[in-house]
Amino acid sequence: MRNIISLNQGWKFIREDAGLPAALPERWADVDLPHTWNAVDGMDGGGSYYRGRCWYARTFETPKQPLPGGRVYVEVLAAGQQAAVYVNGKEAVYHEGGYSAFRADITGLCKKDGENLLAIACDNSEKSSVYPQFADFTFYGGLYRGVNLISVPAVHFDLDYYGGPGLRVTPRPCGGCGGAKFELESWVAGPDENFTVTYSIRDAEGNEAASAVRPADSTKVTVAVPGARRWSIDDPYLYTVTATLQRRNEACDEVSAQVGVREFSCDPQKGFILNGVETPLRGVSRHQDKLYQGNALTRADHFEDARIIKELGANTIRLAHYQHAQDFYDACDQLGFIVWAEIPFISMFNEDPAAHDNCVSQLKELIIQNYNHPTICFWGMSNEILIGGISDKLVENHHALNKLAHELDPTRLTTIAHVTMTPTDGPMHHITDVESYNHYFGWYGGRMEDNGPWLDKFHAEHPDICLGLSEYGCEGVVTYHGPAPACKDYSEEYQALYHEHMAKVLDERPWIWSSHVWNMFDFGCAARNEGGVGGRNNKGLVTIDRKTRKDSYYIYKAYWTKAPMVHVCGRRYAQRAGETTEIRVYSNQPEVELLVNGRSVGRQAENKVFVFTAALEPGFNVIVAKAGDVKDSITLEKVEREPAVYVLPEVNERREGVANWFKLAGDLDLAAPMEFPEGRYSVRDTMEVLAQSPEALEAARTAVKLAANFDLAPGAGMWDMMKSMTAEALVAMGGSMLPQGFLESLNAKLVKIDKA
Repeated sequence: MRNIISLNQGWKFIREDAGLPAALPERWADVDLPHTWNAVDGMDGGGSYYRGRCWYARTFETPKQPLPGGRVYVEVLAAGQQAAVYVNGKEAVYHEGGYSAFRADITGLCKKDGENLLAIACDNSEKSSVYPQFADFTFYGGLYRGVNLISVPAVHFDLDYYGGPGLRVTPRPCGGCGGAKFELESWVAGPDENFTVTYSIRDAEGNEAASAVRPADSTKVTVAVPGARRWSIDDPYLYTVTATLQRRNEACDEVSAQVGVREFSCDPQKGFILNGVETPLRGVSRHQDKLYQGNALTRADHFEDARIIKELGANTIRLAHYQHAQDFYDACDQLGFIVWAEIPFISMFNEDPAAHDNCVSQLKELIIQNYNHPTICFWGMSNEILIGGISDKLVENHHALNKLAHELDPTRLTTIAHVTMTPTDGPMHHITDVESYNHYFGWYGGRMEDNGPWLDKFHAEHPDICLGLSEYGCEGVVTYHGPAPACKDYSEEYQALYHEHMAKVLDERPWIWSSHVWNMFDFGCAARNEGGVGGRNNKGLVTIDRKTRKDSYYIYKAYWTKAPMVHVCGRRYAQRAGETTEIRVYSNQPEVELLVNGRSVGRQAENKVFVFTAALEPGFNVIVAKAGDVKDSITLEKVEREPAVYVLPEVNERREGVANWFKLAGDLDLAAPMEFPEGRYSVRDTMEVLAQSPEALEAARTAVKLAANFDLAPGAGMWDMMKSMTAEALVAMGGSMLPQGFLESLNAKLVKIDKA
């Protein structure tokens, strides 16, 4: 029978390209898996992180084979981003792609007796043929999901096909049979007429619901399960399908999968439909890293993340921007989420045919390795890929990937996440089955109030497209507070106001098939440095250490959960000045009463958001909100002056900087139409083109810093991802904080500079 041996303990590691060792190196560091060498520098705000080739090594004994002809495989659950595996000095496999499992048959490389040396070189440096090329998150290096040995007999379920399980199960609801039909198929390596495959389908209580037997060389069969129970968000009922390979009276190998019976579809006017019920998908996006662990998460970590999301009341998760761990898909199967799973085809398109081959390989691995998970309903083709511009080849490659996804899995829908500037009419539409946009109106450009009208306009112009909102959000740092929150102040209060608005926008539009907050958790992005927090993207509803649920978390809990809840906002805005203060309360109950120091301020009947004005007494004040049988309380201190730390210093500096920009603009006619004379730079040039002139680059960099708070220095920070964007698009990220004429003034400066 199959024997899976964990190799997660007892590794030696060195964070340099020390070369293939001839023996187990004694001086390398001791580590256990999962492990990443970027756990700290990938998110500590240092501005960069180590990207290169590093080595792992350990020894293992060849598993004893009870029968002749047995095989031994090494299984790497993920290695960021490229990896080469060596056994006793010889290469067993090389793999490109940092987020999927891969295996190698190492039988011929193992010694019959004694210890074998296993060495793995991981490399997270940039490689033009491997996606992601550039993106707004840290590309962690290392063996961050673990390594196994798999010992199997000579005839066994396949281990060589794109890291797949060797078993595919397709449950389909069946009205005629009063339950479901399970299409079963497995793949057996090297069978003869003596081998058969026995399928057993057991319900969640362990009772056998159906079974079938097939010859090992023709294993496909459809089995009826009368009265099969549906898998749903509120009742994620799972069946266990086991395939047992038998040689006469002897079981030789066995694989299994947990599956669910469900049917789903999307309609442009009705949104997502699950098991015949219109079910708007409202949820979050998730990255797979934690504070100073990087992406080296345990199974317990993955399940904790899923439980926090379930507590929020979300019914969908977009797993950005790559294949996530089997542990997390398992958690979603068990807890009940609709999942969007995608490949890291993100931000920048590379026309190198080898890069497209890598997309194809990663899509095959994503689908083949995860086909059996009922939680997954959507395969994502790409994310914000037009940041790097559009081309005929890019569009052609998307059509090819979409076709491949349907060939590999005709049961699920395909989707795409468009960057906000993707034209609403153009060749990127009508490729995938459903579509979504990433919009940050109210943070990067425009006002939060622009979201609803944009969605309505697109929906009216394209009534045949199922439209979703795949990303939206804004930064929230729990240090910053104030009575007048505003865009780009990074305060917890502005983030909460933004999500108050967005939750309402989405609640009023059930035809939006899905929406995903960016992001559930703050996550590592070594290139970022904004809001006083370096190395992070702080748009999470929860902090990167999972310790603090921001106020914005609770507005969604008020909209999405059924159990009675009430939450008083502003507990970290603990010291307040002024005669009165505003106190916001979120609740899914119809009425809330607020008490200050035991005295009622009043009752309000509202929908989700309750806003009170209260006068605080000198010193400490106890604030209590009551909604039916549930209560919440915070303590506030009335002070003469609020702490300076509540305001990010650069907020005022940027406002002053914008004013100074206009002073330096002199007598320019900022209301005049913009002109784009030939041979001169302009705001329609990309940052990469502007970098050809130090003067033009300096003007554009200053404007982008003032507008969007990105310091775009060539070769540093966010440069690689944003260098192909125009100055016009980057300045537009400044949104409502920029006065009229700012873009025109930048263009007026640039058109005075001759192109080289």
